[in-house]
Amino acid sequence: MALATPPGVGAIGVIRLSGQNAFEIVHHLFPSKNIAEEPSHSLHVGFLKNGDKTLDEVVISVYKNPRSYTGEDVVEISGHGSPYVLQQIIGA
Repeated sequence: MALATPPGVGAIGVIRLSGQNAFEIVHHLFPSKNIAEEPSHSLHVGFLKNGDKTLDEVVISVYKNPRSYTGEDVVEISGHGSPYVLQQIIGA
């Protein structure tokens, strides 16, 4: 998991996860739907949560292997660009 946009303050920050566990990791933070069951190249809006704490309202982009940037499963989390919020998401 890594920040895919330049660090600093911006309107939107994108965090990209790639690999075998990408869907599983995001499922723990995005409990409103199981994105592994959603079609590739689809977008999903909802709240990221860490337990009972809401981290941010985000857009989740789903790219299933082999049709992704890396050839692996990829999830991009597009959230608000606050460095604090992005670090909270990465930390979760």
